[in-house]
Amino acid sequence: MPAQKVCIVGSGNWGSSIAKIIGHNVKASNRFNPMVNMWVYEEMIDGRKLTEIINTDHENVKYLPGHKLPKNVVAVPDITEAVKGASILVFVIPHQFICRLCDEMKPHVMEGAIGISLIKGIDEGPDGLKLISDIIREKLQIDVSVLMGANIANEVADEKFCETTIESDSCFRFHEGAKNEAQGQLLKELLQTPNFRITVVPESDTVELCGALKNIVAVGAGFCDGLGFGDNTKAAVIRLGLMEMVAFAKMFCKGKVSSGTFLESCGSIAELEAEMLNGQKLQGPQTSAEVYKILQNQGLVRKFPLFVAVYQICYEGKAVKEFITCLQNHPEHMLTGLHGDPQCTRMALPGFPWESRVLRAPPYRHGSSHLSGNCHQAGQRRPESPQASVSKTVYTFRWDRA
Repeated sequence: MPAQKVCIVGSGNWGSSIAKIIGHNVKASNRFNPMVNMWVYEEMIDGRKLTEIINTDHENVKYLPGHKLPKNVVAVPDITEAVKGASILVFVIPHQFICRLCDEMKPHVMEGAIGISLIKGIDEGPDGLKLISDIIREKLQIDVSVLMGANIANEVADEKFCETTIESDSCFRFHEGAKNEAQGQLLKELLQTPNFRITVVPESDTVELCGALKNIVAVGAGFCDGLGFGDNTKAAVIRLGLMEMVAFAKMFCKGKVSSGTFLESCGSIAELEAEMLNGQKLQGPQTSAEVYKILQNQGLVRKFPLFVAVYQICYEGKAVKEFITCLQNHPEHMLTGLHGDPQCTRMALPGFPWESRVLRAPPYRHGSSHLSGNCHQAGQRRPESPQASVSKTVYTFRWDRA
């Protein structure tokens, strides 16, 4: 079997960090061609072309300064030349450019090539949500896997330990047996290092959607840092954000959704700022806009208040200090009746347990008594009574007879 030739499509902060890994790994295995093309959007830096600097000094001085790239990584400014002869395409560009770039690449992509997307984002179009891997798959007619994780590019380049996840397209989506199962291992061999550990999973859509949605949560976590709310508040943002991620995935993913896939860290405002350096795009706000349009079209805006609040702050001028109100009034902090009865009217309880609130409820049978009417929040705890749990605290309710 001929050695696999790799092309990295993208050369920003993340793309250059991955180029360091791939450049070293291909030299250590006879399964890969030792030379790697990296498509670079040409720019002038102090009178020199960026591709010239990378190929001469072996450093991406604009997007990954201070890190030497392997000498076998060759910067190529023409995308059609970069992909020529490549059997593995590694996509690492801002998601808003993927359609145009795929159109340029299509006539030059070799038959039988495979792709792996490291792009965090989704596309919102006439048909609703579309994953970036689906766009690549449809436009280039190739198998596409995805790699997603809580991976800050500079930390990966610094070889600080982190974990990431690959969803292997052919291995799990097309079920073509041992040959395609080996494809997941091939990609793992291409990308794994002692400090960049990879797990291959069978979930076709969840991995990619997590990678996009967690950027929205990261922006919310950044708001907390900027407003000085502290770690407790940020922990609440991450927890509520994970819940919205799970709910969104269950609504829009075609395949299985398991909670374990969502355990990604969101990062601090400093990490977000690091992604913004040197004119690179921060993906969280852009993704929040696309998610908001999808929720609006589906009539689901009220079900995802954290996602919506991030969008409104980023694009509609909503005061960032109002973000805390979104957390206080999140549906997760509303009551849904005794034992989670969905027929009970939801209510917010600011100041709970000291404020008394009333909620209309359907008839409720407790023992031999058939009760209906109003449910009153009481000030004391009584474990022997019917209970509802809010943030792991048990409160007592009194039910009036109808």
